[in-house]
Parts: sequence; C-alpha cells; structure tokens
Amino acid sequence: MASLYRRLVREVAKSSIASRTHRNKVISANFRALIDSNYQSKTFEHDMENILTFMKSQREYKTLLERYNPLVDLTSEERIEATARRVGLNMPVSKSDK
Repeated sequence: MASLYRRLVREVAKSSIASRTHRNKVISANFRALIDSNYQSKTFEHDMENILTFMKSQREYKTLLERYNPLVDLTSEERIEATARRVGLNMPVSKSDK
C-alpha cells in the first residue's frame, strides 16, 4: 500500500501546476489518512489504481492537446486570426481596432 501512496503523490506532483512548496499540504495529508484507514480493502486498492490511471490519462491528454492543437487556449477571435494566418490571409482591420 505504501507504493500505491507514493505513486499517487508522484502523480499529483506531475499534474500540479504549483511548485511543491506552494502545494496545499492538506491534500497529501488527506490521501495518507484515506490510505491508512482503508489499507486492507481490495476494492479500495482497485479504486485507487483507477484514480491513478485517470490522473495519468488526463495529464497525457492535456499534453497531447497542447502539442497537436495549439489554438486550444486562445479566445475565439485569436483563434480565427491564427487560422487565417495559417492559410496565408490577414484579417481585415475593423473600425473598432483603429
């Protein structure tokens, strides 16, 4: 069960945006308490494995989305301009932009 806890903490660290010093310590404490209270349950261990798989898959999905769809985090107007530039066009200047 200790290895499961370590894997969970590692996955949280990889998925986290904040640095280790800025992460909330309560999250780790809650994971530890949860694992300590259910360490003999096979269904709990199976559920934790599913959680780890989900977290890893979400992290990989986000990485792939950013790599292959670089327009994902742009506003709709920025996305239209980037798409137009990609095919060699420039968006016309509107009167409000002048």
